[in-house]
Amino acid sequence: MSVLLDILGSVVIAGILLLMMFNANIYQSNTRFASDSELQLQQNARTLSDILDYDLRKIGYECGNNPIIEADSERFSYFADMNRDGKPDIVTYFLSDTSYARGTKNPNDRVLMRVVNTDTIAGPSLGLTRLRFSYYDKFNNPTSDFNQLDFVRAELWVESIEPINNKYFFTYWELTINPRNL
Repeated sequence: MSVLLDILGSVVIAGILLLMMFNANIYQSNTRFASDSELQLQQNARTLSDILDYDLRKIGYECGNNPIIEADSERFSYFADMNRDGKPDIVTYFLSDTSYARGTKNPNDRVLMRVVNTDTIAGPSLGLTRLRFSYYDKFNNPTSDFNQLDFVRAELWVESIEPINNKYFFTYWELTINPRNL
C-alpha cells in the first residue's frame, strides 16, 4: 500500500513540476513577444522622426524669404529645393485617414503623407496614430507669425500595429527642429 502512495505522490509532484515548466515557458514567450513588440514600436517612432527631421531641416533651402506656406497643428507646407535642381519645391506633411493603413490590426493607424509638388508619397503605417506640429520663435515662445518662426516641433503618437494582451502599446516621440534657412 505504501508503494502505491509513493507512486501516486510522485505522479502528483511530477505533474505539478510539469505544469510549472509549461507556465514558465508560456510566460517567457509572452514576455519575449511583448518586449519585441515594444522594441519594434520604438524603432517605428524613431524611423518616423528621422524622416521628419531630414525634411524639416531643409525648410527654406534655396528659396529666399517667407518659405512657410501653411502651418497649423495637423498640416505643414513649405518651400525647399529638395532635389537641388535650383527650383523650389512645395513640401507638405499631414496624416491620412485610417483607411490608408492597410496590413495592420490597429484601427487607429494612419499613414504619414508627404507631398512634394504633386507627387504624393505614402509610406507604411508604422503605427502612427497622431501627429501634431507646433511653432516657436527664437525665444521658444509659441508663435503663429511665419516671419518669427524659428523652431518647428513635431509630436508623434505611435501605437503597436498588433495587439499585445488585447491592448495596443503606445509611445510618444517629440522632436524640435531649428531649420538653418529660416
